[in-house]
Amino acid sequence: MFAPPGVDLLAAVPTVAVKPSRQFPFLARHPWVHVSSLIEAQPELDRGSVVDLVAHDGSWLARGLYNPDSKLRVRLYSWDPQQPLDEAFFAQRIEEALARRVFCGLSGPRQAVRLVYSEADGISGVIVDRYADALVVQLTAAAMEPYLDAILDRLEQLVGPRAIVLRTDPKLQSAEGFQRPSGVIRGALGDEEPVLYEQNDLLWSVDLLRGQKTGAYLDQRDNHAAAARYAAGRTVLDMCCHTGGFGLVAAARGASDVLGVDGSEQVLETARANAERNGLSNIRFESGDCFDTLAAMAREGRKFGMVVVDPPRLAGTRKNVDAALRAYFRLNRSAVDLLDPGGILVTCSCSGRVSRADFLNTLVDVGRRASRDITVMESRTAAPDHPLRVSCPETDYLKCLICDIH
Repeated sequence: MFAPPGVDLLAAVPTVAVKPSRQFPFLARHPWVHVSSLIEAQPELDRGSVVDLVAHDGSWLARGLYNPDSKLRVRLYSWDPQQPLDEAFFAQRIEEALARRVFCGLSGPRQAVRLVYSEADGISGVIVDRYADALVVQLTAAAMEPYLDAILDRLEQLVGPRAIVLRTDPKLQSAEGFQRPSGVIRGALGDEEPVLYEQNDLLWSVDLLRGQKTGAYLDQRDNHAAAARYAAGRTVLDMCCHTGGFGLVAAARGASDVLGVDGSEQVLETARANAERNGLSNIRFESGDCFDTLAAMAREGRKFGMVVVDPPRLAGTRKNVDAALRAYFRLNRSAVDLLDPGGILVTCSCSGRVSRADFLNTLVDVGRRASRDITVMESRTAAPDHPLRVSCPETDYLKCLICDIH
């Protein structure tokens, strides 16, 4: 086995080897090692064990954490052969992630910000969002569970939250082979009042225990504001509005009338409360399926000055991409029919498996079938507290296109 200078092989951690010609993504510092990339003979190790990834000839590649129960068998965290993966290492990564957020200008005591974004911050499997004085931690990698307490300790020291909530997804837990319930794991949340935070000069409430993901979609923060610049004086349809995002900001910044539609009555109750809390009387909300509602409005000849289409993720795996592209076509084809010449389409995709090029090509098909010209005024991505790690293109997932329709 070849070893980098300074590495004592006698004291080396267990190794797992990749198949011939499978080492190149990891040389480029991609953090995910799928079981299909590994030579079949693998060590019997506990979940969360530190391992060294080596090429088929034994040359050292990177260091990560092992999970025998996951198809994503190894998550890589360090490309320094002398760097131990211990509690101090992950605490340091937390400090580095928080330092990056200083540049985002989201340090106000009542604001919301993503403090840690998994692979983008070099901590694959851990997401941390701050909503005012409360934190939500989402654990997506079982291999990180042994380090969770150390991460929580460092967050308490650096942020000083009144409560920390752990959110876990049943599907992810099944894929990762662990079970840990969601709930408050540090501090306490009051039952009498919702958690409130400031965003785009509005006051929002969030359900940290039952809301989707970590409670809200902070990645669209800047896109809400950007779209609102085009909404002044227009009637706006906010499809898949969730708790109000695009629609509430548009209503606050000059839209003449806003209709928000979502399939979940629970999130619409929060959206209505957000509108009332901010004194916005030019917005209303209705329950409806996005596909059926858009198609029905198009058949009825309804017209809006702006249509926002922001569906949930439609492609979780590669095999879902074709179906997702067909769904994006259906949504945007109906949305375009609701716009007169000069109308604005704001269309989004949070499906990382769908590339920006494929999403744009879907709009090409929409324009061709609708006999309309679609001009992209802004091609946007996630807010800067959701950074892109160039070695992990999956962190570049959000597409938001603001389009002029003629």
